[in-house]
Amino acid sequence: MINKISSILKEAEKLIASVDKSTDLESLRVRFLGRKGELTLILRGLKDLPATERIKIGQIANNARNQLLEFFTLAENKLSNSVKPIDVGLPGISPSQGHLHLVTEAISDITAIFKEIGFTRVRHPEIESEWYPFEALNVPGDHPARDEWETFFMDSKGDGKYRFVLTPHGTSGTARSIAMLQPPIRSINIQKCYRRQSDGSHAPMFHQFDGVCVEKGMTIQHLKGTLEYFVKSFFGSDREVRLRPHHFRFTEPSFEVDISCGYCNGKACKLCKDGWVELGGSGMLHPNVLKMANIDPKQYTAFAFGWGVERNLLMRSGLDIPDLRILYENDLRFLEQF
Repeated sequence: MINKISSILKEAEKLIASVDKSTDLESLRVRFLGRKGELTLILRGLKDLPATERIKIGQIANNARNQLLEFFTLAENKLSNSVKPIDVGLPGISPSQGHLHLVTEAISDITAIFKEIGFTRVRHPEIESEWYPFEALNVPGDHPARDEWETFFMDSKGDGKYRFVLTPHGTSGTARSIAMLQPPIRSINIQKCYRRQSDGSHAPMFHQFDGVCVEKGMTIQHLKGTLEYFVKSFFGSDREVRLRPHHFRFTEPSFEVDISCGYCNGKACKLCKDGWVELGGSGMLHPNVLKMANIDPKQYTAFAFGWGVERNLLMRSGLDIPDLRILYENDLRFLEQF
């Protein structure tokens, strides 16, 4: 046993002297002095020896343990002194710098474009009385849009008659704008909207921008001119606009707005099929909507339009984003590409 202790001590001294990492030194400490270390097991086994041998071998083992502790202390001091000092005069490591989210950038661009032609940005509530998104927009109680499968309704009734809803579309802001402002009105409302839809081109929370212009003598010509100005400013001067007849309860006549496909330049491809891609809805405000806002439809005419911010963003040339929901997954690997 004495030879074994001597052998452990020599091997440990040799290994400790060659260590150049704190982690390796700690591994050696566990190997020789840990709970199941080589020298620890010998010390624990002393109780099984005869009394005469126990005293003699115990002294040798304790001396070996003290020597090992001294070897470890010297090695720790050597490693500590070998660490390079920190030069506090060196420049620090700059933190990574972020940037605006794609959707935030798109909202800023849209706001700036419409500001150039006299539209003022307005903000309206995300929690709304169903009066504004429905009743004020000529949408009756039995309309499918007022089904609970389409809209997030709340039990609370703010005025005792109409329930609160999470705003289902930005056009409720149009209803508020014309009710709160006096003609002439040119406003653009950009806000979060909520619907029970989630797939590659829909998210439960998304952004819409809705514009309205109420003045004397407004016509479809003014509507199309406004849409063309936005499309060419936002998407590029080579993109074209097409108005396609449609039906909305709050506009008459109503139009879907299409723009030429940015992937094939209007030649037809897998994305667009016929060279055109749907952008959003528009039309001349229905006389009933103007009456709801106490505006005389015989004196004023108005046009309005409403589109999804994310949808417009994905249609910009150069972006190839297959699923709208990726925008809100907060994956830095995706966001840092832009």
